Amino acid sequence: MKKLAAILIATSLSLTAQTRNAPVNPKTAEAIHNSAIVIDTHADTPQRMLDENYDLADPLNGGQLNFESAKKGNLGAEFFSIWVQPELYKDHEARRTLELIDSVYQAAAEHPDKMEMAFTADDIEKAHRDHKLAALMGIEGGHSIENSLGLLRDYYRLGVRYMTLTWSNSLDWANSSGDIGKPGAPHNPDGLTPFGKEVVLEMNRLGMMVDISHVADDTFWAAIKTSKAPVIASHSAARALNDAPRNMTDEMLHAVAKNGGVVQVNYYSGFLSAAYREAASAQEAEVKQAIADFKAKYAREGKQVAVGDLERLQRSYADRIPRPPFSLLIDHIDHIAKVAGVDHVGLGSDFDGVYGQVPQGLDSPADLPKITAALLERGYSAEDCRKILGGNLLRVMRDVERVSREMQSGK
Repeated sequence: MKKLAAILIATSLSLTAQTRNAPVNPKTAEAIHNSAIVIDTHADTPQRMLDENYDLADPLNGGQLNFESAKKGNLGAEFFSIWVQPELYKDHEARRTLELIDSVYQAAAEHPDKMEMAFTADDIEKAHRDHKLAALMGIEGGHSIENSLGLLRDYYRLGVRYMTLTWSNSLDWANSSGDIGKPGAPHNPDGLTPFGKEVVLEMNRLGMMVDISHVADDTFWAAIKTSKAPVIASHSAARALNDAPRNMTDEMLHAVAKNGGVVQVNYYSGFLSAAYREAASAQEAEVKQAIADFKAKYAREGKQVAVGDLERLQRSYADRIPRPPFSLLIDHIDHIAKVAGVDHVGLGSDFDGVYGQVPQGLDSPADLPKITAALLERGYSAEDCRKILGGNLLRVMRDVERVSREMQSGK
């Protein structure tokens, strides 16, 4: 009953935060932004680091995240996405996972004055005091564990602190929103099989956050029912504003709030804008054919297709679609705060994973202060902004760590 009351109060407060105020003094907005520990829960930069030998100290060169942009935007902690393309790396998912993990450690080792590995909420705060970027990792897609709880535990030992149960491909133990109804795609009628529920509970026991971005609706509800700890959506948006299967319904947002979790808003234009999503959908057949032709050409030449090759090809099509206005991102943050409460929303950019297709004026972490200024203009308080920028995620991490200690001690 107390939890329900808290949710109702939070929702009521967030409703009052939607009235647009007079423009905020830029210096005030900057000071509030710089007083926060800003946490982003999803960037696909490890693909560049591993495949292209990209150094975070280098200029962006078409990418979206580096040390300079992080410093300009006061980005305090980044969860680097450990994503294995399931077709390119079929049958050696674990090797690719380990190589991507290693790329993050290598970056930290090469730049100890700029970045340090972090594994707990306290570590993030320590890195912030040290004026360094806290580097964390989240696995994007349960196919990386190859149906092995032992591998899941190994990844935790190596520093992985969340796992998205599925990517866009369904597994034999969890359903994805990316292939609903597709011929040949596995589908479990309960959302999670008994093994899938074991995975969730083992993540709880380890202290690894359960990420429900990408999963099908039935898997979302099964994960919510199974998890003993708060869940996260590391990079999702609001389905009420854009009816994309990857986005979350208002009912789901209420459930995440009741669970104590947090929804980290994705910046990808296709999840924010219905018009952009429709334009991208209209290109889909042409893009698929171009990818097939590209793969066939490489096969004839005896070359290995890399993730970056495919992303550049896809970006050439995505760049034909106009980017939506920046205000749409704030609309999604605003909606989630209104429905779930301001304690249950955060930032999950998907930088370096969406072909550059983010709203106008949001090209890198250097632009993050614009989010704070926009929230203040909509009536959010300084404390609300600090929660959205990173405080909510820190709270969830601490709750997950607490549940882990309790489970391991047998409480």
